[in-house]
Amino acid sequence: MRIEDIIQELGITVFTGGTLLQRPVRGAYVSDMLSDVMGRAKESDLWVTMQTHKNIVAVASLKDVTAVLIVNGGKPDEDTLALAESEKIVLLGTHEATFTVCGRLYQLMERDAMV
Repeated sequence: MRIEDIIQELGITVFTGGTLLQRPVRGAYVSDMLSDVMGRAKESDLWVTMQTHKNIVAVASLKDVTAVLIVNGGKPDEDTLALAESEKIVLLGTHEATFTVCGRLYQLMERDAMV
């Protein structure tokens, strides 16, 4: 599955990285604790969080996650967006709650795995 497939299926907003949406998504990791993400997220995961500050870009780059999905209608500030663009980090957003978007994401990825 690719980032663009998830965007299309779940109606997600693209904040940065619009030219990188064909990257593969192999799994997902959900956490708002940066140290937890640094210790447990895997390369090519979609990271789901409510955090919007610049440190998410650093962690996403360090772990080489495919994209960061910000929930609950959060929007990064201009400095974070600029940093994400320069680091080639895909930042996405949704107004949905973490529980809801993760359930939908799980169903989508399970369906994709069956094909």
